[in-house]
Amino acid sequence: MNRLRTIPAITLALPLLAACSAPAPRPPDEPAAAPTAAAPPPLAAPAALPAGGARLPYPQTAKRPVTNEYHGTKVVDDYQWLEDASSPEVQRWIAEQNRLSRGYLDALPARGAVRARVQEILSATSANYYALDDAGGQLFALKDQPPKQQPFLVVLRSASEPASERILVDPEVVDPKGHTTIDWFVPSRDGKKVAVSLSEGGTENGTVRVYDVATGKETGDTIPYASSGTAGGSLAWSGDGKGFYFTRHPRPGERPQEDMGFFQQIYFHKLGAPEKEDRYSLGKEFPRIAEVELTTSESGRLVLASVQNGDGGEYWHYLLDASGQWTRFADLPDKIIHAGFGADDRLYLLSRKDAPRGKVVRLAPGKLDLAKAELVVPESEAVIQGFLPTRGRLYVRDLLGGPSQVRVFDLKGKALGTVPIPPVSSVRQLVRATGDDLLFRGVSYTEPAAWFAYSARDGKVTKTPLAMTAPVSYADVEVVREACASKDGTQVPISILRRKDTALDGTAPALLTGYGGYGLSVSPGFNPIWRLWFDQGGVFAVANLRGGGEFGEAWHRGGNLTKKQNVFDDFAACAKHLVDRRMTSPDRLAIMGGSNGGLLMGAQLTQHPEMVKAVVSHVGIYDMLRVELTPNGAFNVTEFGTVKDPEHFKALHAYSPYHHVKDGTAYPATLLLTGANDARVDPFHSRKMAARMQAATSSSAPILLRASGSTGHGIGTPLSEEIEEQADVFAFLFKQLGLDAPPAKEKAALR
Repeated sequence: MNRLRTIPAITLALPLLAACSAPAPRPPDEPAAAPTAAAPPPLAAPAALPAGGARLPYPQTAKRPVTNEYHGTKVVDDYQWLEDASSPEVQRWIAEQNRLSRGYLDALPARGAVRARVQEILSATSANYYALDDAGGQLFALKDQPPKQQPFLVVLRSASEPASERILVDPEVVDPKGHTTIDWFVPSRDGKKVAVSLSEGGTENGTVRVYDVATGKETGDTIPYASSGTAGGSLAWSGDGKGFYFTRHPRPGERPQEDMGFFQQIYFHKLGAPEKEDRYSLGKEFPRIAEVELTTSESGRLVLASVQNGDGGEYWHYLLDASGQWTRFADLPDKIIHAGFGADDRLYLLSRKDAPRGKVVRLAPGKLDLAKAELVVPESEAVIQGFLPTRGRLYVRDLLGGPSQVRVFDLKGKALGTVPIPPVSSVRQLVRATGDDLLFRGVSYTEPAAWFAYSARDGKVTKTPLAMTAPVSYADVEVVREACASKDGTQVPISILRRKDTALDGTAPALLTGYGGYGLSVSPGFNPIWRLWFDQGGVFAVANLRGGGEFGEAWHRGGNLTKKQNVFDDFAACAKHLVDRRMTSPDRLAIMGGSNGGLLMGAQLTQHPEMVKAVVSHVGIYDMLRVELTPNGAFNVTEFGTVKDPEHFKALHAYSPYHHVKDGTAYPATLLLTGANDARVDPFHSRKMAARMQAATSSSAPILLRASGSTGHGIGTPLSEEIEEQADVFAFLFKQLGLDAPPAKEKAALR
């Protein structure tokens, strides 16, 4: 199964962090049913920014107190009315906020030059191949090539033969406006057919369409609502290629409207048959918040279903045998977090039971007793993120606190060394090549992504033609790995990128980012746009916080549920570290994050408003008491907790950013970005946070809401809209930190 490898928002809002090691992202749902909010009316921008020291003329926002009670604690919410996006009054309020923000951003002195430079860099960036899959002796891949608005699906003979490439599915042919995107694709094992999930407007609500690989034409098979922005979706072909198992969401009338993004089940579709003849296979016992991933074995005789219990990293696993019987062979307490097939149909399992950094065990298909599983790779200091068995090798993808390593074993578990990869780099995906040879995608902070071929015979690595080139060079940029002590003494790693000539005198502008959630790891990634920042002498810092997976499950559990405050303490320690090491000062420090990283931004600015000068928060979560009432919020309960539990409520209420905005506080300049079609984080969080901060702040620093009416969580955002968003973000940061407009291309590009 190949799906866009992302983590909530951070990969798109912060492209440099595309290395976050996330599980395959959630596929979409029915595009035709995608709820796209009406775009606000054209906005008239003021001619100039407010005079120095003057507050912005924020729109009047009515306070309508509503009291909610939790375990005897009464909580007053003045802006609960802003949760209803369908209200004409709320739509007018959004338009007023956008008018204010658009006027401010468009009047920024550097915006024109910033936009020109962003467009120049993004439009000149070379092709990027990702989500490779081998089937039928050929390679399938998603290809992102500016100036095209969306990635498209291609097929080629091999990674060494780019000239053999053919386009199979181009979303811009489906939708010339550029708002339709490929969520994921799955080729049949013989490579003759490919199922593709397509969604619109960033909703991640996808319809599966089937294409003939030889002709590129649709077969006519269409599966609506096979995927959603809440539960995701998946698909696995039968061995004969005549049909597939897929994740099915409830159809209208089958469940109440509030349950339409839940209760995922597995059905089978026979090619050529009408949808009404699709038959139930498994899932009536699945929980409401099940998220299913399906995989077919190499032989085509077996199907694996991995069922996650919400977003907390807990799984059940089922196997469909050749007789058509499903067997559940792993339950939540077994802590099997990933499963996959070997070339001989044996099951390889990544277990964290009594091994928080992971171990690999193996089962034969007919012997599914975990108590008798064979240990192949024991736990070590490295955190195992994934594996790939070939006919004679087992490749294990590890994490070393952020950067990657790839170990090689024979099938008996004998260590055969490591695959040579660049230092402080990230390996995102492993793909089988011929025999025991391997393809892997590597990227670092200073070198763009490339596919490499590893020869099992001689251990040599060769870069393939499927390699990105960048329109800028980072030859003058160095990467430094340091650590700082958090509030409880825990050592927190931080990667620091800066020009080699940066003076450590506290004057450099700095931008700190992090995530810290879901057991997802922030690992090295490349983004040419950050050339703008380095050309200003800027320092860029990436914090590896608890709540992530950088050091295994214990690191994750140290920053989730009732221990979430540890994540915020870690981040504050990293900010202090940058100042103490004289890389910057509070007046020159900005922070940025997205989604769960947006929650991090909200916690930092409410707990330590004096530590930073500016905050940029993409699609953030801010009201932790009402988040679980939203569709995707229900899936997050296993990560954040629930207000229904007294201890969880106590922890949630103690840090919920929205509830800790205090009147009369001088908050730093803040830019909150959101998209109306966001299925993962309801935009009401950003609306309520903006209203509360605008009413409370005693500072003249701007509190802005940038509410897009045509995008979602970041997935599927067209290139043209990404350019405008990046221009706004960088122009905002330049203004707050007192930076100049970016230099001309000739001076900035270091080739």
